[in-house]
Amino acid sequence: MTVAGQIKKGAYFDSVTLMRVGKELAGLPGVADAAVVMGTQSNKAILSASGLLISKFDEAGDTDLLVAAKASSPAAAEKALAAVDELLKKATKKTATGAQANPMSLSGAMKVLPGSNLALISVAGRYAGDLAMQALENNLHVMLFSDNVPLEQEIKLKKFARNRGLLVMGPDCGTAIINGVPLAFANVVKRGNIGIVAAAGTGLQEVSCLIANAGGGVSQAIGTGGRDVKEEVGGIMFIEGLKALAKDAQTRVILLVSKPPHPAVLRRIETVAKGIRKPIVTLFIGAKAAAGGPATLEEAALQAVALAQGRQPGTVAQQLAARDEEFRKLARREAAKRQKGRKYLRGLFSGGTFCAEAQILLKDLLANVHSNAPVKGAKQLRNSLLSEKNTLIDLGEDEFTVGRPHPMIDYSLRNSRILKEAADAETAVILLDIVLGYGSNLDPVGEISGMIRQAARKVSVVCSITGTDEDPQNRSKVEAALRKAGALVMPSNAAACIFAGRIIQCLGYGAKNKSSK
Repeated sequence: MTVAGQIKKGAYFDSVTLMRVGKELAGLPGVADAAVVMGTQSNKAILSASGLLISKFDEAGDTDLLVAAKASSPAAAEKALAAVDELLKKATKKTATGAQANPMSLSGAMKVLPGSNLALISVAGRYAGDLAMQALENNLHVMLFSDNVPLEQEIKLKKFARNRGLLVMGPDCGTAIINGVPLAFANVVKRGNIGIVAAAGTGLQEVSCLIANAGGGVSQAIGTGGRDVKEEVGGIMFIEGLKALAKDAQTRVILLVSKPPHPAVLRRIETVAKGIRKPIVTLFIGAKAAAGGPATLEEAALQAVALAQGRQPGTVAQQLAARDEEFRKLARREAAKRQKGRKYLRGLFSGGTFCAEAQILLKDLLANVHSNAPVKGAKQLRNSLLSEKNTLIDLGEDEFTVGRPHPMIDYSLRNSRILKEAADAETAVILLDIVLGYGSNLDPVGEISGMIRQAARKVSVVCSITGTDEDPQNRSKVEAALRKAGALVMPSNAAACIFAGRIIQCLGYGAKNKSSK
């Protein structure tokens, strides 16, 4: 194989365009692998791990474009590089928009839609805060998809919004469902009487889909951004969202989802919650559950459905316990298929909340749980590109997404990592999340099934699917295709994590077994 590359100084293209061009490049005759990425240090590290890094890339900076191709011959590699300019031109060529309006400013957008009451903002973080303030001053609620907004600016925006009776969802708010409309990374769920406030994007997606798949429906799903429940912000929008659902006539049950808030913020949330007559289900992921309270995203969603349907929420725990017994039997059968020496679990997640929930559920089942985004009780991974014993990776962390599309969109990095982990003689289980819905990859089966098929010859591939049959990708069809490829598909992220951990336990490498250390 030959690896060739080129640097395009100061050339900038959005990450989705680069993803598309990289895929087309990799599909050219004689090309085994290719990448078109910005020259950040994290991208160089990924190129190195993929065998696509060449010495000349040392000269490149963050604002330079790197093009690399691994091909069967020097001629094939050079031919691929020569095609890049035309591929980039094709990918960025503007098509006729006909009568469609494309306003270039907030004021222009408001003229096109004079009755609008919400602005969804997705621009570079250094501009996003000022644009959000303009929207608030025009009496618009704000969904701030952008990240890298300064903390002090977030606080200013949220205090201003609270005084105006408006919501600021974000910064870094990836998911919301307002009046039945999915926003950003969101799923198609039935309207109903369960309202959600969440400071966790994929957590909100998971519970809303589980509610829908269990026969329930969602009235409103309000995302706040993860920093909202930290001490500095004080839970301003989490509390305002809770108050809004308390007043909402369609909302009968309220579901709260977040990583543990700061203790002072938690006290404020509890004070407000005590004054609300509607039943409230609370899951602060990783915090000790109250008596009878949910321990997982799945249990929280199912408890909310039970309350909305007039059933006792306590029956949910019994239902899940019975299912866990079935998982134990299935895990023993799956463990019997694994070759001697395979003993570790490798989780590759596109959702940060899923990675956190996995660590919480697995750190007591398995020894030596490592992550690039460790929760309390897990260990910090020394190199995010190299697994250590039981490893759970959040591929949505900034180190993987600077200059690249989110892993819910771009499967390329996870696909190469799946093959790498399966080739490790100590890997027994690969654990995955597949997230459907708007904003996510429209063809997850086409992207990942080939990798699952190859990996499943050596290891157990366990995955969950966050989505509904009404999503553009259709959950049932995706599940059937993944099973055909060799994956063991579980009904939730929590179920997939527990089942994967049971397989490792059945192999004799659980937390209490010294061989796993």
